[in-house]
Amino acid sequence: MASGGSAIRGSRVGAGPMGEQDRGYHADRIAVSYWDELGNETVRYFAANLPDEEIPDVIDSPSTGLPAGRDKDNPPSVAKLEPYKTHLAYVKERRTEAEAEQLLEEALTQLRERRGTAS
Repeated sequence: MASGGSAIRGSRVGAGPMGEQDRGYHADRIAVSYWDELGNETVRYFAANLPDEEIPDVIDSPSTGLPAGRDKDNPPSVAKLEPYKTHLAYVKERRTEAEAEQLLEEALTQLRERRGTAS
């Protein structure tokens, strides 16, 4: 006959007189409603003893993927996505050689000043 562990047959391992009411279905919870820009409501449950600062103000709505906030009248708007830039657009935004040399010189003088004050 094989035996293993000290648990009594049919008992739940880890279930004791304390602790079970602190988690799972027995824990005290509060319901927080979130609304997205389309008016969809999402309800999330948080532990009742959780401080209000730790409850997020904005979540992603599972039904639409849009940001959802706790304010029903003023839900967060969708972030504007920048259009795709081609390589040529990035090349046009690059600094000129004179600006690059000036930035390099400023960075070097800052480093030299820090080294001078540190030693």
